[in-house]
Amino acid sequence: MRKLGVQAVEDIARGAAVMASGGGGDPYLGMVVARQTVEEFGPITLLELDEIPDEARVVVSMGLGAPTVLVEKVPRGTEPEFALQALESACGCAFDALLPSEAGGWNSLHPMLPAARRGLPLLDADGMGRAFPELQMVTWSVFGQKSSPIGVADERGNVMVVETDDNKRAEDLCRGATVMMGGNISLACYGMTGAQAKANSVAGTYTLCEEVGAILRSARANRVDAYDRLMERLGAVELFRGKVQDVERRTTGGFARGIATLEGMDAYRGGIFEMEFQNEFLMARRDGVPVCTAPDLIAAFDVETLTPITGEALKYGCRALVLGIPCAPQWRTPEGLAVVGPAAFGYEGVPYVPVEQRAY
Repeated sequence: MRKLGVQAVEDIARGAAVMASGGGGDPYLGMVVARQTVEEFGPITLLELDEIPDEARVVVSMGLGAPTVLVEKVPRGTEPEFALQALESACGCAFDALLPSEAGGWNSLHPMLPAARRGLPLLDADGMGRAFPELQMVTWSVFGQKSSPIGVADERGNVMVVETDDNKRAEDLCRGATVMMGGNISLACYGMTGAQAKANSVAGTYTLCEEVGAILRSARANRVDAYDRLMERLGAVELFRGKVQDVERRTTGGFARGIATLEGMDAYRGGIFEMEFQNEFLMARRDGVPVCTAPDLIAAFDVETLTPITGEALKYGCRALVLGIPCAPQWRTPEGLAVVGPAAFGYEGVPYVPVEQRAY
């Protein structure tokens, strides 16, 4: 057990921007809201998975919607509490600990708000080890756990409870609510026991994000290159360096969808690189050939500063370094690939090959 103060929250936000694979919502906005919450209510307790009792009640606190919306519709900060209250009223119980749905952007910081306000601990784990666009794309769902009942809330305090027999149907219903409630909402879902959290979660999420964020912060403060340390910590593979020539982006059906095209520079001069996204980067092609696909991560950075570049921040003229990062081992199983492999996103005929093998 340890405490997360302001510095830890800021480091987690930086690292989460890397692990988000381009999505998860703007980490800067999340960092500002989370930092203010910690300053007001005090440091947050972080527990390792083996420190939570088996019988404890644990719940996921997360945001749902298009990351592009958060750029203009800044979170109020009370939405996660509204969603949690709605779920507690529906199930007739309070929860003992919270955890994030994913290691990415705003969603990694989302549960910090109700945790700080209530004095509840966070678990050092999540359900993805990265960010994915849909509610059922978590390890808990892979192992047969229900997402519902789900508390749903917006910043105005409008709430509802969703109960379904299928996690994909829960995604569809909540996505519809997202569209009607302004493009981004908060959920409290995947209620589970401590034993289930230990068995089915991706461990060490916050610690990894904090370590990656500290590498980037330290390098910037000391004006040194963090490239080698970052590559080693993540086991990453360099995919491309280039200048963004075009970004086709649209917000539809509660998702930010599109494709970014880069023109090669340095050793990649003359090459063309494309990144397709549905909130998160899901497919990377170099000269038309896939070099990284979901569930592995595709992460973009500013070439000069190594500042992570999210999908909504990509624009013409950006000079980007793109890395491929191996995903959590749970996703490389047949069960995991059935949920988040290339075919799950419409890339029929594109087999999954681990990025460390495909990129060479």
